[in-house]
Amino acid sequence: MIRSRSHMVMCVRKPNNEIITNVEEVKSLSQKHRALGVPFIRGIVALPETLYLGFKGLFFSANAAIEEEGEGEKFTYKEFAVAIALALGVASLFFVVPFLLATWLNLTGILFNVVEAVIRLTLFLVYLVAVASWGEFRRVLQYHGAEHKAINALEAGAPMDVENVKRYSRLHPRCGTSFIFIIIIVSIVLFSIMPDYGFAVRLAYRILLIPVIAGISYELLRLSGKYKDSTVMKALTFPGVTFQRLATKEPSDDMLEVAIKAVCEATKLTGT
Repeated sequence: MIRSRSHMVMCVRKPNNEIITNVEEVKSLSQKHRALGVPFIRGIVALPETLYLGFKGLFFSANAAIEEEGEGEKFTYKEFAVAIALALGVASLFFVVPFLLATWLNLTGILFNVVEAVIRLTLFLVYLVAVASWGEFRRVLQYHGAEHKAINALEAGAPMDVENVKRYSRLHPRCGTSFIFIIIIVSIVLFSIMPDYGFAVRLAYRILLIPVIAGISYELLRLSGKYKDSTVMKALTFPGVTFQRLATKEPSDDMLEVAIKAVCEATKLTGT
């Protein structure tokens, strides 16, 4: 799945080796309303939009596979909404559980925030290791690596064919994995300056400030792309890029073909 400023392109290889493509015009709320496109606010808008488009891509690919294999009726939006709710429920544990554990350890001040972040990072690492070892999910990580290779090749101005694209790294500094690490760093700083009014208020901070953390982290991620040769930005994205070795796997040639098609379709639509 590749998103440009104006379109989202989803390419799926069906069991019969045919690559099907779905193109949708996308106009962000930050493009429709100038007030939502200002720095920091646009990051808050981008977060739910990105989640929505990601789930929509999964919905499309799942139904494409079911249709080809004749395994039964397609997923309905109601069924997929339930799956999304369960996924978001599990994801919320990454925010709540570290806070509860750090509280149980009876920590205070900056030490509380650092330990909370380390616990959150550890949970995320355990999650990555678990999914990376699951055979079916490994294919998803390979396709993730294929997307990065195709984007790296495009940004380098290389010919978009398998032999050229496969030479590029499967790691990319503006990946969601890097975004997560930036969020952790920002949360440590932000929570450290918030006054301590007890357990309930501190827990409320963790929930209510999620949009603020997302907005700040989004701007830092954009800056990391604009100033990618900066030592500060390299240091900021280094942990996320390193952990992409778990979040991505080396793709096969046929996976690269799918990623290349998606990237080429996206660039064709934008005229770049």
